[in-house]
Amino acid sequence: MADEETEKRVSWAELFFDLVFVFAITEVSELVAEHHSWLGVLRALTVFVPVYWTWVGASMQANLRDLSPIRFRLGLFAVGLTGLFMALAVPEAYGERGLLFAASYWVGRFLLAGIAFGGADRRPNPPFVVAVVVSGPLLVAGGLLDGPARLALWAAAAVIDLASPTIFRFRLRALRFDAPHLTERFGLLVLIALGESVVAIGAPAAAGLGLSAGVLGAVAAAFALSCGLWWVYFQYAQDAMRFSMATAQVQTDVARHVLSYAHLSFVGAIIAAAVGMREAVAHPSEHLNWAVTGLLYGGAALYLATFGYTRWKMFRLVSTTRLAGAGVVLVLLPVAPFLPALAALVLLAVAIAALNAVEHYRVRRAAAREQVDQPS
Repeated sequence: MADEETEKRVSWAELFFDLVFVFAITEVSELVAEHHSWLGVLRALTVFVPVYWTWVGASMQANLRDLSPIRFRLGLFAVGLTGLFMALAVPEAYGERGLLFAASYWVGRFLLAGIAFGGADRRPNPPFVVAVVVSGPLLVAGGLLDGPARLALWAAAAVIDLASPTIFRFRLRALRFDAPHLTERFGLLVLIALGESVVAIGAPAAAGLGLSAGVLGAVAAAFALSCGLWWVYFQYAQDAMRFSMATAQVQTDVARHVLSYAHLSFVGAIIAAAVGMREAVAHPSEHLNWAVTGLLYGGAALYLATFGYTRWKMFRLVSTTRLAGAGVVLVLLPVAPFLPALAALVLLAVAIAALNAVEHYRVRRAAAREQVDQPS
């Protein structure tokens, strides 16, 4: 890991690259909004994994090597173009654009493999080979099929991609990451997802519904909920992830579990909650159906529970407050469909705010105790 004087900074090229994935997350969110069933969520997750894995691969390479040579920067932009094609294909990925989605992913993985294995500072990275020779062809084969066969092959490709860093974990142990840069990159991805929640909040209100008191109240409650989700991640957890990555003996373990796997859950949870927010803002006086309530409350619960996973993987400690918060949200879930959407939003926002208040109190109390215990 580089020291603080030479640590990498997130480049303008990477931030420009991220703009593609702002659009991609919006398209995945639209797919979930159109199909609230369990099958619809599974289909959306199956197309989201390749999009997410493309972003992860590019971010890892930007961290591991110097992208200042023009050929590598142009390669990153070319990967961004394949991501844009994937995003364009998402709405009809299970229809006529399936082959476009699959082929774009495969080409993107070829480009990333070229970046990974090109130049004098190349490092061993078997997951890129797996993506090129196994999961990419599986996606293309699925794109040539229809119906359940396409979903089955794409789901298999997603599982293979996600499993490859674990399967080859011993080959990857020697990789060393710049901890501040990499954790900042994943934090920016969470911000992109939270930005989608803000779009989901504002879109119904701006679509000619009329800015009634109920709509404005729902916008305020949904925005408070988004702020609460931001607070849960960025107030304490992001610094903990940076510290864990910087001090880990085997950084790839943290990169795999805390960044790659957990952030798939974080972003997926935010997308689910954002769909629920959109429906609540659009119909603040009506009752949410069970599917939308499941997305709104279930997404928030999954988001909180994922911090239990990351804390255990980082420090072998139980995140009691956040797991308890997830439990409270799940207890409230069966109540929410019997409330007007505005009340359901307020109830969830209050629960998240209460969790943040409890954590703030506990951190301050622990800091006060530590100060008292220090010798004068």
